[in-house]
Amino acid sequence: MDLSDLRRDYTSGGLSERDLAPTWLAQLERWLAEAAPLTEPNAVVLATASPEGVPSARTVLLKQVDARGLVVFTNLTSRKGREATANPHASLVLPWVELERQVVVVGRVELVAREEVDAYFRSRPRGSQLGAWVSHQSTPIASREVLEERRAALEERFAGGEVPVPPFWGGLRVVPDTVEFWQGRTSRLHDRLRYRVADGVVERLSP
Repeated sequence: MDLSDLRRDYTSGGLSERDLAPTWLAQLERWLAEAAPLTEPNAVVLATASPEGVPSARTVLLKQVDARGLVVFTNLTSRKGREATANPHASLVLPWVELERQVVVVGRVELVAREEVDAYFRSRPRGSQLGAWVSHQSTPIASREVLEERRAALEERFAGGEVPVPPFWGGLRVVPDTVEFWQGRTSRLHDRLRYRVADGVVERLSP
C-alpha cells in the first residue's frame, strides 16, 4: 500500500467563531451529542509521559465530563496510571474521523475522589468489575490462560456477593488548560479554534 497516495478532501463544513458555544464545556457537549451515532463516540486517545519525558498513548473511554474536566477510569498501577501520578500532565484527543472533527485537550491530571470512583465502579457490569481485579494492567503475562484462571478464581471468591472496588483502581481527571476544536476543511486549510480556560479567550490557530 502506498500511503503517500491516500488522501481525502474534507468538505462537510466549517467552524467559525460565531458557531462556538460560550464555554469549552458547552461546545464539547454539543459535539459529543452530534457524535453520539458513531461507534464509541467517547473513545479518546490519552497521552501521558514519564518524568523523563518519554511519551506513551493509548485509546480509552471517556466516562465523565463536567466543568472540572474529563475523566477516565483505570488501574492506577498501569503505565498510564503511574505516569499520570508521577508527571501529572496529559493530553486527550477525541478523533471523530467520520465527522471530519477532533477535539484536543491539554491540561493537568488529578485523581478522582474515592466516592466518585466507588459510584462509577458500582455502575459497571459485573464482568467488568471482575476484569478490574483480573488484569495486572501493562505487565507481561505468560498466556491468555493465566487471565482465564484468575477470572475463575475471582468469580469463586466473590460468588454470591458484590465485587469490591480494587484499591488500585481509580479515576484520572484531566483538568483542561486548553481545549481545541478542529474541523476539517478543503485543501487542508482546517479550522482550529482553541479555548484558553484560564482567561476565557478563544483563539484561531493556523492549520
